[in-house]
Amino acid sequence: MKLRNGKANRQRKALWVLTVVLGMTTVSAALQASVPATPRSKAPEFAKATVRWVLVSIPDRKLALFANGKVVRIYRVAVGKTSTPSPVGEFKIVNRVSNPAYYHKGQVVAAGKGNPVGTRWMGLSAKGYGIHGTNQPNSIGKAASTGCIRMGKQDLEELFAIVDAGDTVEIRAERDEQIAAVFGNGAEAEGQTIAQVETESGFGGGQ
Repeated sequence: MKLRNGKANRQRKALWVLTVVLGMTTVSAALQASVPATPRSKAPEFAKATVRWVLVSIPDRKLALFANGKVVRIYRVAVGKTSTPSPVGEFKIVNRVSNPAYYHKGQVVAAGKGNPVGTRWMGLSAKGYGIHGTNQPNSIGKAASTGCIRMGKQDLEELFAIVDAGDTVEIRAERDEQIAAVFGNGAEAEGQTIAQVETESGFGGGQ
């Protein structure tokens, strides 16, 4: 009886172990079936950054600000005189200065009402040229600067707050179809923001 009981006990133990193993396998399979697989993480979708650029028409003496391919502002500008023309081509804004001092041929004018470059300076990759203000507001709309782009105070400060270093500035000397499409026949459209811009030969170099 003891031998038989021992054999029976071993058989019962083997059956119990088998049952436990099968049970664990079944539970594991059930868990795998019920828990969804972790989806692959997607790259975050960021909103496209605003693409800004500036177009200056020397013959129209105007500046247009583009954002994502659309004209959002048009400003009246002063450009370089015949003897000191504005540079033509595609440039980048390389620096931005609030309340700049004016330096030219040993002359230094501190920031203030009489400063020839006004309250803001946006330097271009054409060395010595920039977009800035003026202490001669009557020059806006004329070929009057030493090459830089002049703007009236309010318009200048508005543009300064929108653009950034790295934005493109294209200065054009000929009035082609694109320029005509942007600036029209030269008449100021109702509701346009009018600014004054003058292209000059350098930070503090032109006016």
